[in-house]
Amino acid sequence: MDPLPLARLQFATTTSIHFLFVLVTLGLVTLLVYLQTAAFVTRKPVYERMVRFWGSIYLINYVLGIATGIVMEFQFGLNWSGLSRYIGNVFGAPVALETLLAFFLESTLLGMWIFGWHRLRRGVHLALLYGVALTAYASAFFIMVANAWLQHPVGYEIRDGVAHLTDFTALLSNPTFTMAIGHVVSAALLTGGMVLAGISAWLLLRRSPDYELLRKSLWIGLVTVTCAGVPLLGFGFAQFGAVGAVQPTKFGDDAAKAQAVADFTARFGPGDYLPPVYANASLGFMILIGFILVWAFVMLPLFYRDWIVRLKFPLVLVVLALPLPFLAAILGWLTREGGRQPWAAYGLLKVDDAVSPISGGVLLASFLGFTALLLTLAVTNWVLIAKRAARGTADPALGRSLADVSPDEHRPEPVLAR
Repeated sequence: MDPLPLARLQFATTTSIHFLFVLVTLGLVTLLVYLQTAAFVTRKPVYERMVRFWGSIYLINYVLGIATGIVMEFQFGLNWSGLSRYIGNVFGAPVALETLLAFFLESTLLGMWIFGWHRLRRGVHLALLYGVALTAYASAFFIMVANAWLQHPVGYEIRDGVAHLTDFTALLSNPTFTMAIGHVVSAALLTGGMVLAGISAWLLLRRSPDYELLRKSLWIGLVTVTCAGVPLLGFGFAQFGAVGAVQPTKFGDDAAKAQAVADFTARFGPGDYLPPVYANASLGFMILIGFILVWAFVMLPLFYRDWIVRLKFPLVLVVLALPLPFLAAILGWLTREGGRQPWAAYGLLKVDDAVSPISGGVLLASFLGFTALLLTLAVTNWVLIAKRAARGTADPALGRSLADVSPDEHRPEPVLAR
């Protein structure tokens, strides 16, 4: 049993599932910043109720997303020891920054935000949420720096048979990073907006009593989808030129591909240096979904009309569109990662040299176990979100004070006589 396909399949599975959690986290925290800022400025109760409702959904996704990230980290040591040994000095720098500066700080600020309701001044509490959002984007920033280096290694030199970082600023100007980070941020905003709109439409179809909150959430979500869709397509198409210049086998013309294959053959020996068919196929479907999401909301102004919101058919369309950003994200990731094959680090380290020297049976067991765990976390995430949403917007647990709780809820239980 060949361990390489299993290692690649496990990496694709763990990364794709974790990436979906990341998109929702980035998108929802941005919208929460807007909602809590509006609550702070206008002092309208509806905005605070929106923060508490959507914040509880955000926290469910955040907690389970952390678990998927931990599972994903394990596979680097288990399956890709060659990658860690050869390029770990470079690849590890942005990953360490993401962990130390973003992840731990983000979690600390988020904990203070969760337990700071009614204990901190409103401005301080809002500032904590801004800190959570900024550190979340810092996390995405450094992860994309690391991934972009795998796409186009820069700012390094080979010493003693391993790569060493020589110019950190080169990582930040990497052409496979500058356009990709804008694309990922736009995708996250579109996904967050779609989650807001889709869940709101679903609750409106269920005739939830909190019509004002859900109608406002639906409108904010649809506006976010529309506004994020344009730069999403722009950054996406801009990558053809930026990436094609440094990855000719992915987006280059026929002459550039032939020249790149000839160069790789001379340096590394004969082999298949062209990307797999699925990379181009997934790219086409991703572009199609992008245009559907953008053009489907050309009729956005109609949703501002109350009578449109009360109709079933437009709401059903919004609910049906909810999975599309997630599908497009997986297809885009397959294009980005699959398109650089057979390289772990493009033009520097091949995947068959990066995989760990372990048996296929061990990798199969690892793949099945990790995949089962990740699928369980993903299903649990959406089941909990669906249950939380189905309970409605009335009095979510997030942000409750003792004044909101009935006396029977916080009265001590009687001590039974022995």
